[in-house]
Amino acid sequence: MRSSLRALPFLWGALATASLFVVVYLVFVRSYIGQVIDERAFAGADAWKGSVIEFAHGFLDALPVASVVIGAVVALLIVLVRRNWLVFGVAVGAAIGANVSTQVLKYTVLSRPEKGVDVGLANSLPSGHTAVAASAALVVFLLAAPRFRPLAAVVGSLFAIAAGASTLVEQWHRPSDVVAGMLVVAFWGCLAGIVLAWLRLPGAEPPVRSKLWPLVWVGGVCAAGSVVALLITYFSAQSRTEHLFVAYAGGVAAIVATGFVIAAVGNRLYRRLA
Repeated sequence: MRSSLRALPFLWGALATASLFVVVYLVFVRSYIGQVIDERAFAGADAWKGSVIEFAHGFLDALPVASVVIGAVVALLIVLVRRNWLVFGVAVGAAIGANVSTQVLKYTVLSRPEKGVDVGLANSLPSGHTAVAASAALVVFLLAAPRFRPLAAVVGSLFAIAAGASTLVEQWHRPSDVVAGMLVVAFWGCLAGIVLAWLRLPGAEPPVRSKLWPLVWVGGVCAAGSVVALLITYFSAQSRTEHLFVAYAGGVAAIVATGFVIAAVGNRLYRRLA
């Protein structure tokens, strides 16, 4: 009974992230106006990338090494110190599941209908590069000792946000692709929580108190800004005008908001698990 109660928040988290993923897909991939909004953010990134393109290019070149090699080294060091091999297995399984499901969803399950917005382009949701970065951060977060999880959540979210925003600047992905990639990893993080709760591992006593309120506030402000930018982009599309910078800024704000909110909520969900 106690295991069921510990697993219940993770179950709700998994259902919430899956529902949000479906909403993002239906709005920004399956609808005409959603494609227009996403495409204007995409075009805005190209028009306003400036010198940021150099950072994005270098960051994405280093991403495979940073995610796989450095992430693996950090994870193994933590395991050797904490000897939590069972958690390591669950964390790696979640990371593999997140990356495999990302590719299956993008290339097999989901499709992008042609609505005259970006003729000929195939579906690119969810972002694989974002999933790689976020899943590496997830592994370190799950393995970290409870008192260090808030720090792991902050650093991991910044890493995933930088990876996702860089794919937008490099014109590899649209904002919705990045947000969807984060949601996929968050979903698998919740599944990992369900497994760990049912394994009856010792709980964190006392539970971690840090709620990462700064992330929540920043994420909330970015979310509000993203909604405003989305509405401006929507109404400008109706009047056949363009606000590319607003759309681009709104897309980046949505990425930041998603990364920070997921980090804060994940830290809250795992506060009782050691």
